[in-house]
Amino acid sequence: MYPDFQYLFQSLFGHEMPQWLSLFKTFGFLVALSFIGAAWATGQELKRKEKQGLLHPEIQTITTGKKLTTSELVISAIIGFLIGFKIGGVFGHFPEVSPDPMGYLLSIKGNFIAGILGAAVIGYMKYAEVKKQELPEPKVQQVRIYPHELMTEIVVIAAVGGLAGAKIFNAFETWDDFIKDPIHNLTSSSGLTFLGGLIVATLLFYYYTRKHNIPFKHMCDAAAPGIMLAYGIGRLGCQFSGDGDWGIYNTAYVTNPDGSLQFAAQGSNPKALQLIGPAPQAWFEAPSWLPRWLVGMNYPHNVGHEGMPIAGCTGEYCTVLPVSVFPTPVYEAITCILLFFVLWMLRKRFTRSLQMFGTYLIFVGVERFLVELIRVNYKYDWGFVRPTQAEILSVLLVLIGAGLLLFYKDKNQPEIPTENA
Repeated sequence: MYPDFQYLFQSLFGHEMPQWLSLFKTFGFLVALSFIGAAWATGQELKRKEKQGLLHPEIQTITTGKKLTTSELVISAIIGFLIGFKIGGVFGHFPEVSPDPMGYLLSIKGNFIAGILGAAVIGYMKYAEVKKQELPEPKVQQVRIYPHELMTEIVVIAAVGGLAGAKIFNAFETWDDFIKDPIHNLTSSSGLTFLGGLIVATLLFYYYTRKHNIPFKHMCDAAAPGIMLAYGIGRLGCQFSGDGDWGIYNTAYVTNPDGSLQFAAQGSNPKALQLIGPAPQAWFEAPSWLPRWLVGMNYPHNVGHEGMPIAGCTGEYCTVLPVSVFPTPVYEAITCILLFFVLWMLRKRFTRSLQMFGTYLIFVGVERFLVELIRVNYKYDWGFVRPTQAEILSVLLVLIGAGLLLFYKDKNQPEIPTENA
């Protein structure tokens, strides 16, 4: 696995790489790519809906040429201080920052002198920028802002709401681990529940669209393919970093001391079975035509520090699972990226609002429910059934999606023109 760029480049080029590369985490990089992909797809759909006449610009009144206010200068200085404080602190706390950048960013550690310099630089830059545009008399004008021009704000909302929701719902999904160390659980770069992020981000989107007079139903339809793409790319981040989001044990392959895998006939390795205890497991040997890694991976150098030590390994990430597991992030990444292309091909054929979003909800609900059958998660004991949080939410999403497709009709709204029309 490649928990950070140092491990990634060492694997690609075959020799030792600078330690500062460890600051850049593979998971975070792929999550950033997922937001970029979602922003592109959503922006394209918003433009298409604007051409169809379904979305209209918002008239905003702006004032240009104003003098810099004290509050604007203070806010810029505070932002500059925080940036300098944290960046400067990296050099003094590198051993702590490298394995857990998110934890460092949320801590009170930093460099005060670098913070003062940052406040001075950013504050002056803001002053110079406003001074350059200052007019003798401020000019008031009205401008049209189309929905696709708000993509920067939309991405920020998706990032903040999605990550917050993913962390909160993950805390409930892994309740025992959360209780042991709640601060680390919330600030760690691993451990995200996508369905929780989807729910919280959707609620924030609803508020945002109401604020800017954007029909929420059209925003949902426009965002659906991009969210599916983002989920697929994000799952690649889980896979390459080894963040613990894998499936049940596949006891057909056990780990050697050096971290490599070897085949084990069914029931032939009692020592490995003792290491995993009563954890959910299955025995499945990959057929000759299927790569072994598609059914069994042991995630060496995983970012979650799970498993047993790797013999002779030095560094931050030196653990490996004693028995292989089913690599569910691979399954979800492949499935969701393919489903993105399906939604992208279907998007021009829908004639009613929320058909696209309803289809998306069914796709993502079914996909997650099926993969949950071989994933390890906390189960709720309802007596007659023991579902996981993801299974409950998946069923609800499918029901909501089916309801939108079968029963929702636009009130006094003509059918959406198809591409041929």
